[in-house]
Amino acid sequence: MKFYINTVKAWAPGIENGLGSIKNEKLSPKIEFTDAMFRRRFSQLTKMTIQVVHDVIEEVPEARDFKIVFTSFRGEIEREFAIDRMIIEDRSVLPAAFSLSVFNTPIAASTIALKMKGGYSVIFPSKASFRDALLSAAASVLSGDEKDILFVYADEKIPDEYRDTLGNYSSTAELLPMAFACIMSSEKKDGSIETDSASLAETPIEFLKKAIKEP
Repeated sequence: MKFYINTVKAWAPGIENGLGSIKNEKLSPKIEFTDAMFRRRFSQLTKMTIQVVHDVIEEVPEARDFKIVFTSFRGEIEREFAIDRMIIEDRSVLPAAFSLSVFNTPIAASTIALKMKGGYSVIFPSKASFRDALLSAAASVLSGDEKDILFVYADEKIPDEYRDTLGNYSSTAELLPMAFACIMSSEKKDGSIETDSASLAETPIEFLKKAIKEP
């Protein structure tokens, strides 16, 4: 069955120079459209997520009411590492630190920042299978339950302490910090990319290469 991808918005360190220029750095978008007190404690992951969701809504305002599906390979991995260290060294965890470390933090913060009320689901892709995450996200469109959904992927820079333990990824590109959001639709629109369950991208960077036309 076919469905359509449109309004793809991405953010990553260095992406302004092309997909091949994405840097493994802890840089974040400024998200100056949010309140300063609200954004000051957010991670790179959450800031990137808010940015790409904002960019889609700026172009397609009705997407504010779409249901959202968020996926990530690693979630708030830096905050989780800090909590693990806190448990080992201090044998305690601060409630505020824990509340910002949960898997749905990035998309929950996005819905608050952008006043979105369509609801969201989160997917953790087993064995780092981005294709499975895409297919799960598209299920409600393919089944006819939803005409449009907002799909969001994001992963942040991995703490150096973890990099030698990540064995499920087929290339170093999958370990780079990046985020993107797009609309999945049951109907073709101007600029849509037609796809189906048999031709889904295997990695986030492969998805972006198909979705973003570079000069």
